[in-house]
Amino acid sequence: MASKNSTPNYLLSLLGNKCPRCREGNIYQHGNPYNFKTNMLMHKDCPSCGQPTEIEVGFYYGTGYVSYGLSVAFSVATFVAWKVLIGMTFSIDDDRMLYWMGANIFLLIVMQPILMRLSRTLWLTWFVSYQDNWKENPIEKPERVVTGQTNNW
Repeated sequence: MASKNSTPNYLLSLLGNKCPRCREGNIYQHGNPYNFKTNMLMHKDCPSCGQPTEIEVGFYYGTGYVSYGLSVAFSVATFVAWKVLIGMTFSIDDDRMLYWMGANIFLLIVMQPILMRLSRTLWLTWFVSYQDNWKENPIEKPERVVTGQTNNW
């Protein structure tokens, strides 16, 4: 737990899917990413500071690129780990590359709900900065949010 005068850790709040403005409130309504009926339900506003989670209509379309980048980084990491731990050569007679591909595909499928949530949280942190005095500065109503078009995608 952070002390009163310290800034909450960015990486821990990102991995915990916390609001980027206050780094305290949960972005998602439910903590379990593997409950497929509710895994992507987000709070309309942060429960702690009131930061809207959808800044404008279609805000999260860019998260497909972020999710792709995270998937590629994950695949590279599993490839390096496989190469270091098991070793492989690029040969027709070596099946270890095929085994890595199978294991990597399986791990990507298993990790997909986590990567989707992480990509949304990361995307939001790029557009909303941390404010250490968020309690004294209430959020103003964003001018670009059209409430009639929210979740209309």
